[in-house]
Amino acid sequence: MNPSLLDFEWSLPPGVHAAFTTRIGGVSTPPWDSFNLAAHVGDDPAHVEANRMRLMELLALPDSPFWLEQVHGTDVLNPAAQSGRCVGDASITDTVGKVCVVMVADCLPVLFATRDGGRVGAAHAGWRGLAAGVLERTVSALAAPAHELKAWLGPAISREHFEVGDEVRATFLATDANAVDCFEPNSRGRWQADLAGLARRRLAALGVTDVSGGERCTFADRGRFFSHRRDGKGGRMAALIWKS
Repeated sequence: MNPSLLDFEWSLPPGVHAAFTTRIGGVSTPPWDSFNLAAHVGDDPAHVEANRMRLMELLALPDSPFWLEQVHGTDVLNPAAQSGRCVGDASITDTVGKVCVVMVADCLPVLFATRDGGRVGAAHAGWRGLAAGVLERTVSALAAPAHELKAWLGPAISREHFEVGDEVRATFLATDANAVDCFEPNSRGRWQADLAGLARRRLAALGVTDVSGGERCTFADRGRFFSHRRDGKGGRMAALIWKS
């Protein structure tokens, strides 16, 4: 497997392709070293463009990825119907050749596909977007029965390294009292939050139970992943899905 790509197992429908990048194999210099795909983090624009071109070649993508201006919100866009600024935190498509993508460096990327391969989508789920309903909005936009959806949770910060305050825990418990199981008290009077576990609960409530992934930690794996909480300034990985 190319070290620039994560080797992950997810059973995809025929004609659907997905990928997740690592931080390895690009041209960016520290602290964005080296396969940074984000244009908004202070990296040299020429380096970002070179990395994005390498991504196109590496995956033999049918079109330029639908790069979003992510704002930790819940807007879901369609690359086949969008022009101008692409401000949102998820995208869905039923069009062959359109590439949905989200960028992350601790937030949770969630990829979706219908079992028949008719529709695919990608969502950026940090705690704010997750609490606000980005997964619910994405599932709704996919317009398919929940039992017909498959989801994959990509690398994100794990419970061991994701410390939050009372306000974050209260936000989730306000709509799901049983989400208490996703928060563990620590010695500093704060909480260790299970972002992937919270996402699984949200998806299960929607009826989406075919969910894979969620085990890899961006914070813990310095060699392969960027982590905003660990490093502050740094790059972003990408989770992509498309139809051919």
